[in-house]
Amino acid sequence: MASEFSEYDYVEAGTIEYSKLPPLDAETNRIMKAEFKTGFSLTIFYFIFIFSIPVMNWHFPDFAWSKLWGGMSVSWFITSVVAMAMAFIIAYVHTTLYEKRLKKYALTSQEGRKLG
Repeated sequence: MASEFSEYDYVEAGTIEYSKLPPLDAETNRIMKAEFKTGFSLTIFYFIFIFSIPVMNWHFPDFAWSKLWGGMSVSWFITSVVAMAMAFIIAYVHTTLYEKRLKKYALTSQEGRKLG
């Protein structure tokens, strides 16, 4: 079916031997390492936040199950509303850091190419 299209050379799907791929250039390698570091740091931060909720429920049950409004407890408020806000904040931080990094590497590109 895909071989019917003539806009591009059809290559049959298969496996790729990653050891035969050429190494990344230094610029791409730096960007990928910085992206991994940022993503990993934000992931650890979010996991600590999420795993602190059961700890709060276990060690401070009076506070965790106290009612805020409409029967919602502090624990459920943190789990639902605050966790969603944290996800948006983490996405914003990651995007902002990525854009700064992209501008930095676009200005210092040794090959004169633009990344964005």
